[in-house]
Amino acid sequence: MATAPHIELDSRSPEAVDGRQIRAVSFQDVRLEYVGRTLRTLDMAAAGRRAIVVGGGRGLLPAGLARLGFEVLSVDPSATATAMAREASEREGLGVTTRTAPAEELGDVPDAGFDLAYYADTLEITADLDRVIAEAARVLKPGGVLVYDTVNRTPLSRLVYLGAFQSLPMTRIMPPGRYAAARLRPPAEVTATLERHGLRNEDVCDFKPKNPPSLVKAVLARRRGRITDEEIPPIVDFVLAPGTRPLVTYLGYARRV
Repeated sequence: MATAPHIELDSRSPEAVDGRQIRAVSFQDVRLEYVGRTLRTLDMAAAGRRAIVVGGGRGLLPAGLARLGFEVLSVDPSATATAMAREASEREGLGVTTRTAPAEELGDVPDAGFDLAYYADTLEITADLDRVIAEAARVLKPGGVLVYDTVNRTPLSRLVYLGAFQSLPMTRIMPPGRYAAARLRPPAEVTATLERHGLRNEDVCDFKPKNPPSLVKAVLARRRGRITDEEIPPIVDFVLAPGTRPLVTYLGYARRV
């Protein structure tokens, strides 16, 4: 009988299955595609601009924004993930600054210091969305852009995130309690919270695997140690699906008014 994989977030062990990192590598291309699309829509150049990534994890997304031309601060609640992000930035010579702090209280991150804030792996985790968005509004410059991705609250998203990713033994990649139904965020809830804090939501965009069964295939292969995290993205192939109702995950952006 096969041994169940060790599931641990932000682990340095190559044997550990880290669902957070699996999401990061799987979402990387579509996240950067959406940022690029948003910058073009707003006629906003990255060069010379400052960006903060909240929920920066091991540094994959902050590195992507740095390559676009942003000066990047990566913030994450995990000290281990922050250390890995710093080490990766130093290896690649990207100059991403790192800091450990929760999204609800960014500490001494300066007021109105950033042109762009990207919130990853955050809105569907926090129990206090208002505090998170209040901090986002605080650190953005007037006219600054908040980009986010999160998980909708639908029957299908519950099946995927509360069931397959967190509870079912065959497909589990997250520790118990990582997700809860109340913390899955419908677009209307996110939009209303943004508005309470002076942020005007301007877009919601569905994204999903081009071939949904491929997600199950990749998860099973990763759990069995047959592939690495880095081999997952071409198998799953997440794509933007603008104009369709988000059933599981979606991206969006808002402006600070």
